[in-house]
Amino acid sequence: MSELRIKRPADGHIAVTPQSAGWTYVGFEVDTLAPGRSAHDNTGARELCLVFVSGQGRVTVGGRDFGELGKRMSPFDGPPAAVYVPPHTDWSVTATTPLTLAGCTAPGGGSYPARIIDVPAQITRGKGSNTRYVTNILPEDQPAHALLVVEVITPGGNTSSYPPHKHDTDDLPNESLLEETYYHRLNPPQGFALQRVYTDDRSLDEALVIEDGDVTLVPRGYHPVAAVHGYDLYYLNTMAGPKRTWKFHNAAEHEWLMK
Repeated sequence: MSELRIKRPADGHIAVTPQSAGWTYVGFEVDTLAPGRSAHDNTGARELCLVFVSGQGRVTVGGRDFGELGKRMSPFDGPPAAVYVPPHTDWSVTATTPLTLAGCTAPGGGSYPARIIDVPAQITRGKGSNTRYVTNILPEDQPAHALLVVEVITPGGNTSSYPPHKHDTDDLPNESLLEETYYHRLNPPQGFALQRVYTDDRSLDEALVIEDGDVTLVPRGYHPVAAVHGYDLYYLNTMAGPKRTWKFHNAAEHEWLMK
């Protein structure tokens, strides 16, 4: 199996660190909690965005009770709840229903306080069979030091992260260097999707079969996704790099699709 695909284990827990991924910035973790079970930690030198993928839980950050958060029971059913946690801060989430909780991390800095994130309304991007639905959980115009967090729903039979684009070169204002993870879910869950990760010179060129709960690592290169007929695809992206901005470069041979 490709080193870029992390297959969902039986307990649903996946942890990606900069050390395990062989890169510098992005960390990602997902836990599946039964009611009454808790996840807790200290952020250390990193900032954290907690995303309620599905289910509800009671949140405490730095000793402050944020109450019970989460409304949707499926990532395909409405907007997420999300919480920003700054560096060097204790946090805990105790599930009050079956809960899938994601943690997106990056190197911290600045003085941004803990907060419940005001998640904006979902937007539609693309057209025809390239239509997808995007929720910018932590975009670059919202306070954070390095993190960018977004979730996307791609209807069955459609493509997304397409035309193929990349953000692996520190060449602003043209392109930013951002590492990225994709956390995938499928509806119904027995389906699959396809993702290709490749560079112009094909020194990296992998085609991945994605199943429910898998994580894709994108260290560099283009990374388009296709949802097969009959199965809608959700993914949660975590991005971070030396500068907190999303500037991408389209694959030249496919840029005609934008016209």
